[in-house]
Amino acid sequence: MASQDGLTRRLALFYSELDYEQLSPEVVDLAKYFCLDYLAVAIRGSTTPSSTTMVEALGRLNSTLVAPVAGTSRRLSPEYAALANGTAAHSLEMDDVNNEASIHPGVPTFPAAFACAHMAQISGASFLAAIVAGYDFTIRLGYALDPQSHYARGFHPTGTCGTFGASLVASRLLGLGADATASAIGIAGSQAAGSLEFLAGGAWTKRMHPGWAAHSGIIAATLAGQGFVGPDTILEGVHGTLSGYSDNAEPLRLTDRLGEQFYITRAAIKPHACCRYNQGPIDCMLAIRSAHNVRPEDIDGVRVGMLSAGFPIVSDPPEYKQNARSVVDAQFSAPYAIAVAAVCGRASLEEYTDEVIARDDVRDVMARVESVRDPALDAVYPRRWPSWVEVRTTDGRTLRSDVQFPLGEPENPLSWEQLEEKFRSITRPVISDARQDEIIAAVHSLERMEDVRDLDWLTGG
Repeated sequence: MASQDGLTRRLALFYSELDYEQLSPEVVDLAKYFCLDYLAVAIRGSTTPSSTTMVEALGRLNSTLVAPVAGTSRRLSPEYAALANGTAAHSLEMDDVNNEASIHPGVPTFPAAFACAHMAQISGASFLAAIVAGYDFTIRLGYALDPQSHYARGFHPTGTCGTFGASLVASRLLGLGADATASAIGIAGSQAAGSLEFLAGGAWTKRMHPGWAAHSGIIAATLAGQGFVGPDTILEGVHGTLSGYSDNAEPLRLTDRLGEQFYITRAAIKPHACCRYNQGPIDCMLAIRSAHNVRPEDIDGVRVGMLSAGFPIVSDPPEYKQNARSVVDAQFSAPYAIAVAAVCGRASLEEYTDEVIARDDVRDVMARVESVRDPALDAVYPRRWPSWVEVRTTDGRTLRSDVQFPLGEPENPLSWEQLEEKFRSITRPVISDARQDEIIAAVHSLERMEDVRDLDWLTGG
C-alpha cells in the first residue's frame, strides 16, 4: 500500500486521475504537434546504422512480433519495439527538447505509449492524456534535479528522467490505479540510467537511452500491474532519486503549479540536426552569414558564447571538438555546428554525414572556432538558453549576432505548416507522399481515434 502523503504518492495520484477533459485545447494541440515531430524522427531515424543494428539484435531476443518498428516492415514485442523506436527517434538529434530540464521528453514517452497500444486497446483521447502526463512528469523531474548538477554527476537526463515518465505513461495506458502507479514509479527508479561517457568517442549509447527508458517504463508498469512492489518514496527518500542523482535538487519544482501548468507547453522543436546547445549558435551564424554575405574564406576566427551547462557537452575539450571524426562527434561539437552553418548555410541531416565531416573547407572553419563561457548567459539558465556568436573577418571587422530564443522555442515556435514541412522533408527517403498525407491527417484527428494502432500501423516502411 502506498504511503498517503509522500511526494511520489502525491504525483502518482495526480497523474493517474488526470482526465483528457481537464486538458485545454492548446495542450491537446501541442500533444498532437509533438506526436508528428516524434514520428518524423522515428521514421527517418530507423535508417541510421545504430537503429538497424539495434533491430537486428532485438530480433534475436524475442518471437512475439506484434508491435511495428517505425519506418520499417519489422515487428517486435511491445517492450522491444519501444526500445527500438526510442533509439531510432533519438539518433538524428532532431527530437523535441525542454530547456528547464535539459531533456528530450518525446523520445521516451511516445515509444512507450505506442507500444502499450499493442498490450491494451487505447483511444486517441487516452493516448493524448497519457502523453501530456508523461511530458509533465519527465520535465518536472529533470528540472527538480537541476540539469547542470545532474550532468556533473555524469547522467544524461533523458535516460534517467525519461524512465520515470515512461513508467507513468505505461501505468496510465495499462489501467493502473494510484497505488500501482506509485509502485511502477518506484520500480522505474531501479532502472533509471544513462551515462554521459558516450561523449568520449562517438559511441551510440546516448541514442539508446530514451529507448531503454521506454522499455524500462513498460517493464515497471507491467510488474506493478501484477502486484510487484516498488518503493513509493523513490523520489524523496534518503536513497531516492533526488538525493542520489543531484547535488542541488529542488523538490518543490515537482509540484509547483501542478495541474495549472503542463510542461508540454515548454517543449521545443529542433530545426537543426544536432545537440540542443548548438541550436542557438547555429541561428546566430546563419544570421551573420545572411546579413553580411560572409564566405568561409572571409572568416579569420569565431567566438561562441556558450552556456556553462553545455560547455562540457559541445565545447570541451576544444582540441577534440575542433576535430570531429564521426557523426556523433559532429552532433556534439559547437565548432562543427558553426562550420557547417558558415560553409553550407544550414545544419540539416545532409550536413551531418561522414562526407561533409571530411570536407577541407568545413574542417578549416571548425579549427577556428572558440567557445567561451559567459556569466550573462548563465544568469537566465535553465529557463532560457540564449547564445551569441562573433565572427572576426580577414579584413578586420567583428560581426556579432545574439539570439535570446532559438528557432523552435515556445517563444519562437515553428508553425504547424513548418512542422509538417519538417516531417515531409525528413521522412521523404523512407515513406511515400501518400503515406505522409495519411499520417499527418491521422495526427490532426488523433483525439477522435478509437484505436491508436490505426496510426501506429501507418508508420511502418
